Amino acid sequence: MKAVVLEEFGGVDKLEMKNVKDPAPGAGEVLVRMRATSVNPIDWKIRSGATRGRIDVPLPAILGRDVAGEVVQVGEGVTGFRKGQRVMAVANRTYAELATVKEDLLAVIPDGLDFEHAASLPLVTTTGAQLIERAVKIQPGQTVLILGALGGVGRSAVHVAKEHRAKVIAGVRKSQVEEAKKLGVEQVIATDDPKELTKLRELDAVADTVGGDVATQALATLKKGGVFGSVLGAPKGADQYDVRVEALMSQPDAPRLAQLAQDAAQGQFVIPIAETLPLEEVRKAQTDAEQGKVEGKIVLKVA
Repeated sequence: MKAVVLEEFGGVDKLEMKNVKDPAPGAGEVLVRMRATSVNPIDWKIRSGATRGRIDVPLPAILGRDVAGEVVQVGEGVTGFRKGQRVMAVANRTYAELATVKEDLLAVIPDGLDFEHAASLPLVTTTGAQLIERAVKIQPGQTVLILGALGGVGRSAVHVAKEHRAKVIAGVRKSQVEEAKKLGVEQVIATDDPKELTKLRELDAVADTVGGDVATQALATLKKGGVFGSVLGAPKGADQYDVRVEALMSQPDAPRLAQLAQDAAQGQFVIPIAETLPLEEVRKAQTDAEQGKVEGKIVLKVA
């Protein structure tokens, strides 16, 4: 099969299309013919070597976390899937024509979603849901500020928080305020205007997807005993506040992914696709994503 192989850490020039041996499904695994995957920040962080010591990936490596494709073959003991089914998952080694996925990680792609849109969902929706449900542990009626509310994880977090009947404040850049109003939240604030954050006080929770100075400033918006959930770890200065910090490392969750994919198929929330490129253009895809050249997911079509 063809796959994007990383032989050494560094820039996008280290990503090379190569012919590699087809994988075979082991016991409890499913072989998926990839139709699409997408670019996530973890992909270029691993590629650059920035995650070494925290997430160690042996080289040579095939990157990618999002699966959208068709079942080709099932391994011993697999009973829940059959050849030809359209499936999606959070897995590994997805920048390739074929990928093996554990049966319990797979969800069926619902009617109404094509492969490209299915590929945009797994990692960001799972992470957004777990940020709200496992880190923040939101309760009905609570108020949560979601930083980076227009990103893939942020949009998912907004959707899930609203599902739990929370009051949502969307934190975005000034240039994104009008677009964020379409999310149907209680309030939208410009987080790159320091005065906006100072107006917020006594919040129950912050769900952070951006980190940096904005995350540090957002600590002051919380009430005593409030919770700061983040996909990027504890912000600088967190120990100066009487709040609970919950750093999230998301985990695959096929049943929750299936629910979120169904919600997306029904138009309850949207993860916009900014760019769709063939897998062969992975260098451009990662460059565009890493440099923030587009707003929305970048999808890689495999076949």
